Amino acid sequence: MNDPTARTEQPRNPLHGVTLEAIVRALEVHYGWEELARKIPVRCFSHDPSVISSLKFLRKTPWAREKVESLYLFVLREQARSERSAGRG
Repeated sequence: MNDPTARTEQPRNPLHGVTLEAIVRALEVHYGWEELARKIPVRCFSHDPSVISSLKFLRKTPWAREKVESLYLFVLREQARSERSAGRG
């Protein structure tokens, strides 16, 4: 039932191969903790935030992890869009 190879064959999944830690670090660099806490209001981002505490919380909280992954995908799309428009100018 749980096929371990099913997860490795995801060439079109933009999250494939990206660790949760890399996602949290990228969002922290892009937004900073304060803005990240506004976008996703969870304590691990607003009260004494750190990558370690965020990872502990997100690994136990599927709904929050989904929000973080969605925000990361949004950032990737926005970056790709701005790169495409910069290339045309």
